[in-house]
Amino acid sequence: MPNPKRRHSQQRSAKRRTHYKAEKVTLSKDSVTGEMHVRHRAHVSEGKLFYKGKVVAEQSPIN
Repeated sequence: MPNPKRRHSQQRSAKRRTHYKAEKVTLSKDSVTGEMHVRHRAHVSEGKLFYKGKVVAEQSPIN
């Protein structure tokens, strides 16, 4: 199998990878709290952890 005679530069390798781009985060509005949050992720609102519109966990009060 043929191999390159000389090493490729870092710039040449980077040019090949230019189609990889950061994507925007998709936000959704929670139906219960009305807050914006990242889709498919749990989020905290008023000391409660919500996921799919339901309370998953509550923060215990500090004495």
